[in-house]
Amino acid sequence: MIWCLSSDFLIEAAMSTPFRSPLPLLDNDVLKTFVAIAETGNFSTAAEAVLRTPSAVSMQIKKLEEQLKTTLFLRDARSVTLTQHGEMLLSYARRMLALSNEAVSRFVMPELAGVVRLGAPDDIAERLLPRVLKGFAEAFPGIMVDVTVDMSSALRKRVDEQRLDLALFNCHPRSFPNFGEVIHTEKLVWAGAKCGNAHLRDPLPISVWEEGCVWRQDAISQLEKHKRTYRIAYASAHTMAQRAAVLSDLAIAPFPRSYLTDQMVVLGPQEGLPELFSFDVRLLTTPQLTAPAMAVAQSIRESYGQMMRAVAA
Repeated sequence: MIWCLSSDFLIEAAMSTPFRSPLPLLDNDVLKTFVAIAETGNFSTAAEAVLRTPSAVSMQIKKLEEQLKTTLFLRDARSVTLTQHGEMLLSYARRMLALSNEAVSRFVMPELAGVVRLGAPDDIAERLLPRVLKGFAEAFPGIMVDVTVDMSSALRKRVDEQRLDLALFNCHPRSFPNFGEVIHTEKLVWAGAKCGNAHLRDPLPISVWEEGCVWRQDAISQLEKHKRTYRIAYASAHTMAQRAAVLSDLAIAPFPRSYLTDQMVVLGPQEGLPELFSFDVRLLTTPQLTAPAMAVAQSIRESYGQMMRAVAA
């Protein structure tokens, strides 16, 4: 049996089908703002990151929530957190922004592609590099950065042997007066646990890096110079272990001033501890840097510049 449908019937059926409007398109600028809020947990901080006013950021998110017909953030007096739908959108937003950056870079910066070998000591690799490399990957998706974490002395050797394109390293200003580019100078201080008493013990328990670390050398040299008895309670090349020892009040440690958290305090002459030196963070590069490596070096300089301006403010 063959059924024949008249044209009038098909038209009537089509007209009876509910009209579906096209799906709205998501704006990359709005998604960038959304990701910034999700990562900082604060509208005002995110506004600074995307160079907008807090009111403009709030308006963007309001429109995005209306567009998606859902709530993306739970707000309280101090911070904002993602809802379940917000977490779902965050995954999509990061992928969409990364793909957009990759597509644009293929046309705008096709020559900036390749692998850059970067070295850094543990403290910089933990505190600074994740933020630097995340921003760099967004700006230059065609460049892959391979990171080697090692002691400063070993990193300098790797650059000399051209096994690394560039490296950050810590050094005493007098040790290498004309070696590498100084991109940051900072005071080294004794860090102890807030309301702790490790600094009152005798011998003094200290947490230091392995042999060859300039922070360790200065800390021990100053203790011996002032005839303060000590014992190395923790010896590790990992800053997480150093910090854990301090926060547990098992030892004190020589740290950069900026490395201290709210649970730490600076200890000094009033606690019977000698002053420590200032040290340089320097950037060492191979003689013939590629364009991608130059881009990485400039990104590092800018990140340290932002950090110093934030501290000054």
